[in-house]
Amino acid sequence: MSAITFDTLKYVERLTAAGLPESHAKAEAEALREALGDLIELKSLATKDDISQVRIQISEAKADIIKWMPGLMLAQAGLVAALVKLII
Repeated sequence: MSAITFDTLKYVERLTAAGLPESHAKAEAEALREALGDLIELKSLATKDDISQVRIQISEAKADIIKWMPGLMLAQAGLVAALVKLII
């Protein structure tokens, strides 16, 4: 998770200088810090578009594997046949 720099002490000092009671200023600073942290967490989540792109990539990889399998099976069968011929 990314960290965001938020100086709560400076924020509390500004609010108290503006006339807000210190207890309210501290509560406001803590709430804002938590909200900013939640925002960072939300930005790191995958979107529906991200998920659909991953699904497309998986489908493409699956198609590539399916294309290679018959050739590999024929090569394996040929290798086994050659080894059997050498042994017998």
